[in-house]
Amino acid sequence: MSFQAYIDNIKTKTGRTPVEFKDQLEKAGLLTPEFKAADLIKWLKENYDLGHGHSMAIWAVFKNEGWVTDKKK
Repeated sequence: MSFQAYIDNIKTKTGRTPVEFKDQLEKAGLLTPEFKAADLIKWLKENYDLGHGHSMAIWAVFKNEGWVTDKKK
């Protein structure tokens, strides 16, 4: 499965795109400089019943778009 197909599958399951997740997190005041992958995983599990793999795909989009920073670097 391609990465885009994975993202499309998330949209089908949740009705949301990564941009919509970002907007929702910003409106809730959760998307701060301290925001970590574990925070996203927990939030997506609680609100959308997404597992680790799907959450990490969304995290990858967040990193690629510059919405979060990779603290490991």
